[in-house]
Amino acid sequence: MFVFGNLFSGIAYVLDIVLNVYFWVILARAVLSWVRPGPYNPIVRIICGLVDPVTYRISKIIPTRIGMIDVAPFLLMLLIIFLQKFLVRSLFELGARIQLP
Repeated sequence: MFVFGNLFSGIAYVLDIVLNVYFWVILARAVLSWVRPGPYNPIVRIICGLVDPVTYRISKIIPTRIGMIDVAPFLLMLLIIFLQKFLVRSLFELGARIQLP
């Protein structure tokens, strides 16, 4: 049974890293929206391609515009924090419980 415990712990660790990296990508996208870099820059295109489809879906579900400010990236960051605190910790706990004799 310890194999399944290690599997859940490994999945939780990888998921935590992926969510953490995505959090920083969202933050970079928010900063880029203030600076307005060239749209043909490949790094800017990658960041926008990773964040914009998700924030667009959030904006379709919930009205996220407050004047000139769009709070969809902030809501997405809150969702990532929730997933890290709930889902990742639950997977770590499940992995630890399965490893016990």
